Amino acid sequence: MSRSNTLAIAAVVILIALALLPFVAEKFTVQFATRILIMAIFAMSLNLLVGHAGLVSLGHAAYFGIAGYCLALSSPQYQAANFWTSLPLAMIAAGALALAIGALVLRTSGIYFIMATLAFAQMLHSLLHDTGIAGGSDGIFIYARPDIGFFGWRAFDLEKFGDFYFVVLALFVVVFGFIGVLRASLFGRVIAGIRVNEPRMRSLGFATFRYKLVCFVLAGMLAGLAGYLAAVQFGVVNPDMLGWHFSGAVLMMVILGGMGTLAGPVIGATAMLLLEIGFQSLPAVDGINPGKHWQLPMGIAIVLVALYLPNGLTGLLRRGRADE
Repeated sequence: MSRSNTLAIAAVVILIALALLPFVAEKFTVQFATRILIMAIFAMSLNLLVGHAGLVSLGHAAYFGIAGYCLALSSPQYQAANFWTSLPLAMIAAGALALAIGALVLRTSGIYFIMATLAFAQMLHSLLHDTGIAGGSDGIFIYARPDIGFFGWRAFDLEKFGDFYFVVLALFVVVFGFIGVLRASLFGRVIAGIRVNEPRMRSLGFATFRYKLVCFVLAGMLAGLAGYLAAVQFGVVNPDMLGWHFSGAVLMMVILGGMGTLAGPVIGATAMLLLEIGFQSLPAVDGINPGKHWQLPMGIAIVLVALYLPNGLTGLLRRGRADE
């Protein structure tokens, strides 16, 4: 059996298992799986920049957070916003922010690009944290999940954790498929070429700045989708959603799974969240509770992956198939 057929069968099996999960698992497991899918979308959006375009951003959480704030500010108090209008609005807001920031930071490169993305995200974080324009450091509560009804017909109720899971799963599949098609398109090949040798792509007649800017905006809009879904799931938005530590966490997911691969960010998000809950559940020994300091073993695990698995967990899986 060819490798492509094997991967297709594996993808179908995983998708079927995910579709059946709410029928066989308890509420906590379904909600945790929902969180994994949301973070996988977020990681895939960053991988568009880091893995495909070679643009390392430390401010990607800005687009995640601004979409959540857009939902919170556009929702009537104690009433549900309309899903079909609030979601596009949140993604457009994230895309507009990415366009404004990208038009400036993409004129830099290397460490200057990294620091510029970090600086813009931190400015936005400080604005929301230190002023009362959007709840300050406490953030804003979202008391009712968006109404997904369509002309009076409601197939899903987002207040039900199972229905919300299916909506997130459907959007995850759409994003995964979209990025797969994008990678195989001319746009995706040009972006890959820019990552390898931008001057050569420019000499071939490609407007590299425009390609990078479009990629930057697409990544921002997909991050906005993830931020919107996270705001719906947790019912609150706060400045921490835009912080540099959150951008660093999703970057670690991409590195852990494997940069530049289609499934790498999904594997990385899954592995990192499972490690997080595993380390938090470690039992106390002689009065010492390692679960309270789970960041330490998590950091050690990330360092070990970076040292011994430069291609991430995806590279390890490929190596295992090659050895068979």
